[in-house]
Amino acid sequence: MWRKIRIGVLVIILLTVAQEAWLQSRVLKWRNNLNVALYPINADGSPASDQCIRNLRQEEWASLEAYFAEQAETYRLSIKSPLRFLQGTSLNELPPTPPKQSSALEAVLWSLKFRWWAWRHSPPVQLPTDIRLYLMYHDPQKTPVLAHSTALSKGRVGLVNVFAGEGYGKTNQVLIAHELLHTLGARDKYDLATNQPSYPTGFAAPDKIPRYPQDTAELMAGRVPISATSAEIPVDLQQTLIGPVSAMEIHWMK
Repeated sequence: MWRKIRIGVLVIILLTVAQEAWLQSRVLKWRNNLNVALYPINADGSPASDQCIRNLRQEEWASLEAYFAEQAETYRLSIKSPLRFLQGTSLNELPPTPPKQSSALEAVLWSLKFRWWAWRHSPPVQLPTDIRLYLMYHDPQKTPVLAHSTALSKGRVGLVNVFAGEGYGKTNQVLIAHELLHTLGARDKYDLATNQPSYPTGFAAPDKIPRYPQDTAELMAGRVPISATSAEIPVDLQQTLIGPVSAMEIHWMK
């Protein structure tokens, strides 16, 4: 009996690895656009988050598609619209909470739990899905500071903490775009201790003289460098760009 169970678990693991290897190879080639499913979740159970989710419409994600199309054109990608965003149904069950400070083993265990949870909580959208992002909405009155978002390249899944309410849509899209690039293999380009963008990879214009203040944020740095010790969150995607190192990490350039 136990032998059959072990064999069954091994088969599931092998199938998962094979599926992820196939997906990775498809991403590397960028021959077709990738479909990104967005699943809203009322993370704090608040009326504000519930109302915000009810008001979401598919057309709100057009600006995300346009942004990535514009950035792809910069690197002369062969396809004009590399990413398509599809709004999925809202979910009621919360995903496993990422560990705040964890060992490597705890991080791996959480990754497996999250990927298993995502596999079980992926309602169909209009098209086959390549990437799944779970948008965790929070009432800013209850949660003025968002917890750190996280995304995995293995499984192409991510948790994105965002604010509910009017006036947060554009900054939320910056967070979504940042985590999306993580699912494609891009790395953070800021100091984890200070949140200050790393020079030169985390600067949109590293050759600018004087170096500060910068006008634009490198997307994976997440902030516009104002001085050597201060940086500001970009107001929208138009105040960001995908730098060459990030472009190489997601295989937009060699």
